[in-house]
Amino acid sequence: MSHTGRPAEPDKRTLRREFLTVRNRLTADDVQSSATALAGRALELPELAHADTVAAYVSVGSEPGTVALLDALRARGVRVLLPALLPDNDLDWGAYAGQDSLERVQHGGKMALFEPGGERLGPEAVTGADVVLLPGLAVDARGMRLGRGGGSYDRVLARLERAGARPPLVVLLYDTEVVERVPEEPHDRPVHAVVTPSGVRRFG
Repeated sequence: MSHTGRPAEPDKRTLRREFLTVRNRLTADDVQSSATALAGRALELPELAHADTVAAYVSVGSEPGTVALLDALRARGVRVLLPALLPDNDLDWGAYAGQDSLERVQHGGKMALFEPGGERLGPEAVTGADVVLLPGLAVDARGMRLGRGGGSYDRVLARLERAGARPPLVVLLYDTEVVERVPEEPHDRPVHAVVTPSGVRRFG
């Protein structure tokens, strides 16, 4: 219980562990079928239909799959920007040139990431995106996103704000990860929409 007598909210670290535990139980088939459905739902978004440049990411492990979506966007002629993790956890960006162009990069003790090969465009490149697709572990009824805790996307969102850029922010999740409430901190920013395999939900 908290000092107010109400049940204390679980902290972000506990919640992250819980959501990751559920994800880690998914089979490869679960992940694959969800990825196909997720791509279909996301491609129906009007924001993506009108986008010239989309900042996205390559899913790893049991994350909701993004590669089918990246390929479909690229086939539409959309310029897709993908992140490359910097030593300070900030993100540089490069253009997606197909699955063969991805490089598997091991960052210390963290999980290996798939990053764009080729030219690095600099951390500011994200400010030119028409839509930003964000990873996460959950989103709540207000649009507050629970990330993995590395802070990389907090920097991206702060950079967009400083640049006066206001692209729609869309988080890609499984259906069970849309919840009533996640803890928030003063720097957290709500997203505009969540896409799950079963549909799209928008936030005010």
